[in-house]
Amino acid sequence: MSHCSGFSDPASFTEDGPEVDEEATQEDLEYKLKGFIDLTLDKSAKTRQAALESLKSAFSSKILYEFIMERRMTLTDSIERCIKKGKSDEQCAAAGLACLLCVQMGSGIESEEIFKTLGPVLKKIVCDGTASIQARQACATCLGICCFIVTDDITELYSTMECLENIFTKAYQRDRDSNGVSSTHNTVLHVSALLAWTLLLTICPMNEVKKKIEMHLHKLPSLLSCDDLNMRIAAGETLALLFELARETDADFSYEDMDLLTEKLRALATDGNKHRAKVDKRKQRSVFRDVLRAVEERDFPTEMVKFGPERMYIDCWVKKQTYETFKEILGSGMQYHLQSNDFLRNVFELGPPVMLDAATLKTMKISRFERHLYNSAAFKARTKARSKCRDKRADVGEFF
Repeated sequence: MSHCSGFSDPASFTEDGPEVDEEATQEDLEYKLKGFIDLTLDKSAKTRQAALESLKSAFSSKILYEFIMERRMTLTDSIERCIKKGKSDEQCAAAGLACLLCVQMGSGIESEEIFKTLGPVLKKIVCDGTASIQARQACATCLGICCFIVTDDITELYSTMECLENIFTKAYQRDRDSNGVSSTHNTVLHVSALLAWTLLLTICPMNEVKKKIEMHLHKLPSLLSCDDLNMRIAAGETLALLFELARETDADFSYEDMDLLTEKLRALATDGNKHRAKVDKRKQRSVFRDVLRAVEERDFPTEMVKFGPERMYIDCWVKKQTYETFKEILGSGMQYHLQSNDFLRNVFELGPPVMLDAATLKTMKISRFERHLYNSAAFKARTKARSKCRDKRADVGEFF
């Protein structure tokens, strides 16, 4: 499958070089993709998984709406078969492809048909205690994202949220009873279910948001004491988002145990435990400083995301949660999709795609030679600066 490696980076299609016949390139790409779709039905599990991964790479780095529209039912059937009959790795790859299929199709009747087929299968795997944790985790994430994209039916939204709640609320029980059935082995599943549930909460009607806040806001702080870093961070970010939504619904909202909660958050934001890895401590402190500011001061540190000639500002926890979820799915293709994917541009209120002619794109682009000169100059400046520091260190103590 090495001939598919270029899909992982959209820039690989636009490097400086001779003029390329775009129509021929597109036909070649579609020919390869047809082959991968056929291979998802192969007898060999390795071949099926490799085909799924290749399709994922293509879907994350290119907009292929028309190609997929003609083959959406075939793709849906292949994904359903791989999730039902495949083993852990194949199920994970199929669930990831299902997410990207819905991202490509956007919100519409076609996506609803895909979700009607795959939704029950995903729920079954998520709730199946005999399935592998990795497969259940991937299906929980897929269930949340696909439901977020396609569901206009409020009943289906609530049903999906209830399915995810049944998973992550087991982490509450484990916190109360360390001898319970749940174990740290299941924590990755609880984290994925919690994050998928939180994503769906952002599109709920306000009366439902109020009910969920009343149900979970006093229980979530217990997860801040979890041994798993990802669970602590997921719980902290969900708390920040719940506080943000609660204050939107009620400007005078107040939390009963605010002093105890802020004390917990401050401890995590300044954690210096020696038994934890430095990288984990750094990541935790960074996240919980922002969570503490959100809970205590109603503040959010605005972030800027650049893609092509455009800029997007992430200025609230709802937007941050949505952006991080799709970034996790699309990987290096996130910027390309922000520029070209109508669905994502609607989600982030970016308007229609900005159309730039070839001449404008050429003026914006830095040539390889210019990049080389810039990198050489930066390298020389860095070397000189480091040399001075080394000279100073070398002089110390020579004359004693």
